[in-house]
Amino acid sequence: MSYLRFLIENRLFLLAGFLLTFTSSFGQTYFIALFAGEIKNAFSLSDGEWGGLYTLATTLSAITMIWAGALTDRFRVRQLSLAVMILLALACVSMALVSSVVLLVFVIYALRLMGQGMMSQLGAVAMARWFVATRGRALSLSSMGFAAGQAILPITFVALLATWDWRGLWLVAAGCIIALIPVMQRLLRFERTPQSMAKDMQSLGMGGVHWSRGQMLRHPLFYTLIPLILGPAAWGTALFFQQVHLTEVKGWSLAGFVALMPVFTLSSIIFIFITGWAIDRFGVKYILPFQIIPYGVSFLVLAYADTLFVAGIGMFIFGIGQGMQSTATAAFWAVFYGTRNLGAIKAAAAALMVFGTAIGPGISGLLIDWGINFPDQMIPIAFFYFGAALLAGLGVLRYQRDLPVTP
Repeated sequence: MSYLRFLIENRLFLLAGFLLTFTSSFGQTYFIALFAGEIKNAFSLSDGEWGGLYTLATTLSAITMIWAGALTDRFRVRQLSLAVMILLALACVSMALVSSVVLLVFVIYALRLMGQGMMSQLGAVAMARWFVATRGRALSLSSMGFAAGQAILPITFVALLATWDWRGLWLVAAGCIIALIPVMQRLLRFERTPQSMAKDMQSLGMGGVHWSRGQMLRHPLFYTLIPLILGPAAWGTALFFQQVHLTEVKGWSLAGFVALMPVFTLSSIIFIFITGWAIDRFGVKYILPFQIIPYGVSFLVLAYADTLFVAGIGMFIFGIGQGMQSTATAAFWAVFYGTRNLGAIKAAAAALMVFGTAIGPGISGLLIDWGINFPDQMIPIAFFYFGAALLAGLGVLRYQRDLPVTP
């Protein structure tokens, strides 16, 4: 089935997935970090203090995700998305009104949990569960929401920052979310739900069974994947979180660096589709370990970049990794562990990923306060990525033989 025909026949469900991932943008680090300078000035925070605050709030959201993410196994996406989008909009309003550092922790917590945590979880679990034979294509198309957010929102809001107060822009964000709620509810009127799906539509994991979260956590494969899950989350988040610092060190304008986002998004989109096709054609086991290598290469390029042109090359390569990861990782859990308990299983992985997004800004901010600029940090981070790819490859090579044989 061609992408176009697949898109037309499943347009309502795919558009729902797209909007779920797009709406997660308002709780993603790259969006929050656009206001880093204004937030630090408003609350008199250093880079390390801002990073520590962000780490604390995001760590709390990661802990909460272990429980909250499992709700996708019990409730319809239509019900959950309504509640999560309302709470995300309220978090944006709270950011516009917050007046103390203590309250700022809880606002960041809510943004991270409802945006980057739950909205991303809903989009990935829905696509992985609703589609089986065409799971790769479904995930690639829904992941376009991430790409669209990264392409549109930074440029738009940085431009608005020139004339708008930063707090007012968070009210604009809340308004965008509220406007999408009725659209989402209409798209999911006839939702494919876990309760409405026949058992034979569910796909089995290793050993021909549906794994529980407890079984996954007791199995060695999961632990070989921890660096692969943590790496892009921690250091990719740090890249966007420290973009103000990075541009200051390099002598670039923030607007010029943000203008590279379409380059990053273009490569991400290209490899979202390539990865989705490759997963359906060859299997996710052949894709997963390689998804992290472009991250390492991009960090080496960015570390030594002396012009925005070279930085654009680095961001293009970074987008390759982002495109591969957004599709391959989501498909992996369904293929290796089955779909019956997919929400609980992915919640554990999502919690680990969210925790990664917590420690990246915290560690990088602390090192900056100690005099180690972020470009200098990027070289050892690159080798972390390469080591994670090797470890994940060994794990998948060992346990892919346990996958059920498909006709």
